[in-house]
Amino acid sequence: MTSRDIMARCVPDLLSATALLSRLPLPDHTPSGAASAWAWPLVGALLGVLAAAVASLGLAIGLPPGVTAAATLATLALLTGALHEDGLADTADGLFGGWTKQRRLEIMKDSRIGSYGVLALLLVTLARWSALATIIGFGDHWPALIAAGALSRAPMALIMALLPNARGSGLAHATGTPPVAVAGIGAGIALAIALILTGGTALAMLALTAAASAALAFSAQRRIGGQTGDILGAAQQVSDAACLAALAASLG
Repeated sequence: MTSRDIMARCVPDLLSATALLSRLPLPDHTPSGAASAWAWPLVGALLGVLAAAVASLGLAIGLPPGVTAAATLATLALLTGALHEDGLADTADGLFGGWTKQRRLEIMKDSRIGSYGVLALLLVTLARWSALATIIGFGDHWPALIAAGALSRAPMALIMALLPNARGSGLAHATGTPPVAVAGIGAGIALAIALILTGGTALAMLALTAAASAALAFSAQRRIGGQTGDILGAAQQVSDAACLAALAASLG
């Protein structure tokens, strides 16, 4: 494969990945589905750049770290259409609110949010905000948000590649199943970004992210027989919290 062939595939994959994981305006393109999974960490890094710019603006106009962290998280939610937050809430409601696989899947498909979903959103967002406020207070938000944005997208592709689709419909099913090699390339890209930006702390980020996403994947496999788009969104949220927690701890 020539360099021209590689570039010819990279650009459509990047556009497809960005369209899938964000609300950013893009030119017309042909979606490449799961084949673009290797680029998901790059989209996460891009969103991290935009969020870090908002954090810097907040500090520049005199906002305290806590308020700046809240504005930064709100920006990330707006940039993604709260796609991952919605997945987290639906996952918590479904996995813990039903007694059978079918009932859990029905609950996850329901647009209404229940008590488990509210609690999950509250706790995970609080963890992300607390860690991010600490990071912003130290002025290290640029590498943190970019690295966490990249690394938190890698588990989505890996879970999608390793677990069957539990529903047989929905966004994750329509996107397809990425080959393990493609998901692995994405994970490698994410880790490389984290290592370049955060040094040895990237290993702690990787360990916590792997533990959090593995626990979620195990629970999903046991309770609903695989993954759905909601599970993937939840994986991003818990992984982001894990990355930010590791970064905040390294500054203490």
